[in-house]
This record gives sequence, C-alpha cells and structure tokens, in this order.
Amino acid sequence: MKSASIPSLRVDPALRHEAESVLQEGETLSSFVEQSIRSNIARRQAQSEFIARGLASREEARQSGVYFAAGEVLAELDGMLSDAESKGRE
Repeated sequence: MKSASIPSLRVDPALRHEAESVLQEGETLSSFVEQSIRSNIARRQAQSEFIARGLASREEARQSGVYFAAGEVLAELDGMLSDAESKGRE
C-alpha cells in the first residue's frame, strides 16, 4: 500500500521546542508526531467503546430492572483486587 501524508501543521515555535526537548535518542520529530497520532486514535477508540458499553449496560438495566448499588460494586472490585494481589505474592 502506498503511504499517505498528514497535512503540515504550523505551531508556535515554543511548542516545537517543547516537542523536540522530549524526543528520545534516535527519535525524530516526525516519528514522535506519528506516535502521538496513533496514541490519540487508540485512546479515542477506547473511549468510544467504553461509552458504548456503558450505554448498553444502562439500557440492559432499564429493561431488566436490575440495578446494583455503587457500594456493592466497589466492595466486589476491592475483593477481586485483594485476591489478585494475594495470588501475585504467592
């Protein structure tokens, strides 16, 4: 597949300097920008999926009439975390 380009972006010189100041050894500004775009795409996709799951869960609760108190859910999650931590120490 042929590669495509991202439109050039005009930024304040201070922003460019900040970006260049955090580059790792061997990293180019172009690769940093590409990775930033990839990371933001992944974050936005995950956020959209999270919201979709939440809305589906809300709809399921409305239809079934089954709701759980936040305290109960948090207590169960705390228990799961404690179990996982104790297994990690074994």
